[in-house]
Amino acid sequence: MTEYLAIDLDREMWECRCCGHLIQSARENYKKGLLVYDRNPREIHKPLLDTTKYQRSFAPDPAWCALLEYYCPSCGTMVETEYTVPGHPPLHDMEFDIDALRAQWKDRPAPAVREIPDDDERIKQLRHTHAH
Repeated sequence: MTEYLAIDLDREMWECRCCGHLIQSARENYKKGLLVYDRNPREIHKPLLDTTKYQRSFAPDPAWCALLEYYCPSCGTMVETEYTVPGHPPLHDMEFDIDALRAQWKDRPAPAVREIPDDDERIKQLRHTHAH
C-alpha cells in the first residue's frame, strides 16, 4: 500500500513491511495502531528571525500547526508524517475495499517482508524510549 505498509488480506490487518508487525484492522485507520510523536514543528522548520524580537519568524507556530510522526511500535520505522492543526484526530488518508483486494490478490504470491537487524542502534533507542 505504501513503502512501509502492507495489508495482510487473510487477517485483514495493516502490517509493517519492515518487520511484519500487525498494526491495526485494515478496515480502520492504520494510524490508530502506531506510536505517535507530536513534534514541535519549529524543531524541523527553524525560525529565521529572533523570536524574542519578532512575533512572526517564518517558522510554523505550534499553537496553529502540529507535526505528527507515526512509528511502527515493533521496529521503530517511521511510517508516516502529517501536518495538521493541534488537537485534530489523525487524518484518515487511505481506505481500501478489502473484499475487492482479496479477490484481486487471491492467486498472487505475498510480497516479501524486509528484515531489520536487531542490533540497529536507532531501533534500540526508539524501543527504549517508547517502553517507558
